[in-house]
Amino acid sequence: MSADREIIVMVDDDITNLNVARNNLAGKYNIVTVPSGEKLFLFLKNITPSLILLDIEMPVMNGYEILRVLKENKITADIPVIFLTARLDPKSEIAGLDLGAVDYITKPFSQELLIKRIELHLLLEKQRRELLTYSYSLESEVDKKTRTVLELQNAIIKIIAELVECRDNITGGHIERTQHYIRLLIDYLLEHNVYTEELSSWDIDLFVMSSQLHDVGKITIRDGILLKPGKLTDDEYEEMKIHTVSGADIIKRIEENTTESEFLSYAAALANSHHEQWSGAGYPNGLKGNDIPLQGRLMALVDVYDALTNDRPYKKAFSHEEAVRIISESSGTHFDPLIADVFLLHEKEFKNTEIIKPKALEQAGDIRTAYKAVHHLLNN
Repeated sequence: MSADREIIVMVDDDITNLNVARNNLAGKYNIVTVPSGEKLFLFLKNITPSLILLDIEMPVMNGYEILRVLKENKITADIPVIFLTARLDPKSEIAGLDLGAVDYITKPFSQELLIKRIELHLLLEKQRRELLTYSYSLESEVDKKTRTVLELQNAIIKIIAELVECRDNITGGHIERTQHYIRLLIDYLLEHNVYTEELSSWDIDLFVMSSQLHDVGKITIRDGILLKPGKLTDDEYEEMKIHTVSGADIIKRIEENTTESEFLSYAAALANSHHEQWSGAGYPNGLKGNDIPLQGRLMALVDVYDALTNDRPYKKAFSHEEAVRIISESSGTHFDPLIADVFLLHEKEFKNTEIIKPKALEQAGDIRTAYKAVHHLLNN
């Protein structure tokens, strides 16, 4: 066989027809002739031809049956098949085309017609493969660019969130830790079939990404309150509480300028409800029980756990064991009892998880300047 020629297989139980095909095509293609479907399938185990010329009327296994088998195999399904037959009725032609044949040539055929039909379908198959390759390449490029955009979006969101949380370099890492904790918590909830129906309807990756914005409203809070080392006055506490509403408003303003909805829907629910309490004693709306969005109930627990186990301007870090005790005692009052129960079952995994502190802000020159710039953008 010539390496630069297309391979054509002719299947026919009539030796005369095979000889005619071989004589007509041998000068242009690598022509292989086989007398039955069985011989064809043996040949196809080792070589995939460019095209098959298939007789219909054959004993044991006719052309229709052979074509059905070809189409059921992923390796042979796309090989173009041209039926060669003495049948002249339209029903036979339609039956073959319905099964997936690309053409139908009646015997006896001229050499010129056969070659032209073969050339046409080899060209069409080549174009199909090129289009498919282009489509895959385009799809891959689109996926790559989409990932790049998502990575950029996530990086920008992360920087904004960290600028809010790390203004004093004490709470740095809060965003990354709560992201990790909330994913852990969701995994364990699903493992124990808790809130499975609602969680299964979420895009979990998108939700976890959106959790970075749960405290974005703090960007509107004065440093004198946010960084106060002691207890806040009643008036200062009321101003601090506004960060939930401010956060939801900021996200709403973003939403007005984009067609994206799911990510921002998660973010808004988190920002507005993560300080609500199961008993109804939380803020800003005093929601109670299941009236609190599940997003907020999840964030409420991991937010408090992280606040308890890390230094804050107004307190030193508690031990993991003390934080677990407080959460246990607050189950059914501050926290959703079902979520708290799952956390308590897996509390050691939260303690034993090492979380790398984000480097983005460690490398950001003047954090105060960056913060003021973001503050200006969001308030003008």
